[in-house]
Amino acid sequence: MRILLSSGGKDSFYASLLVGNVDLAVMFSYEFPRPSPHLINIGKSIETHLKAGIPVLIKYLRRGFERAETIEILRKLETSEIIAGDVYVEDHLKYMEGIAKETGATLIEPLWGENPEELLYKEIERGLEVLVIGCRSGLEKWLGVEVNRHNVIDFAESCKAHGADPLGEEGEYHTLVINSPIHRERVLYQKVSIEIYKDYYIMRIL
Repeated sequence: MRILLSSGGKDSFYASLLVGNVDLAVMFSYEFPRPSPHLINIGKSIETHLKAGIPVLIKYLRRGFERAETIEILRKLETSEIIAGDVYVEDHLKYMEGIAKETGATLIEPLWGENPEELLYKEIERGLEVLVIGCRSGLEKWLGVEVNRHNVIDFAESCKAHGADPLGEEGEYHTLVINSPIHRERVLYQKVSIEIYKDYYIMRIL
């Protein structure tokens, strides 16, 4: 089985576009030091996969057992290929390589080594439309804003001006894909509230 490890954000979706059809998207739920924008908005994270024609499985991982339970579920799914959207964080890549080896699967990382800013432009040019659902302090004017071909340059420049990676690879911001070339229809949403966790902002949507 060809498994996409996805959050509902732009990088994993773009990875799926590059590699072609996947059998299943798997979202792992962890206990984070602060809430994950994707898990707070898990209903929409599920919806965006389904509207792209990708079945999705949510798996909660117990604290301290994340690695073992990740390998266990991937083995149970008889995973032959793991698709992930890592770009330059070496620790992430090494972790995924270890998971793939123990699972007996081939790891496919189609975004690895790309220039982050150029990759952001490629994702948007390919037709991804994304909603910023979480961001660190300094980028909050973009919270709840759709990033698309009309404003992506301004968004990237704003990130750089605040010392953030334009791609958000290290968690500077998080997105939800609301439309893409493989979406059957656009994801509709309503903005409900903004939650602040020290220097991080999360938008709750329905």
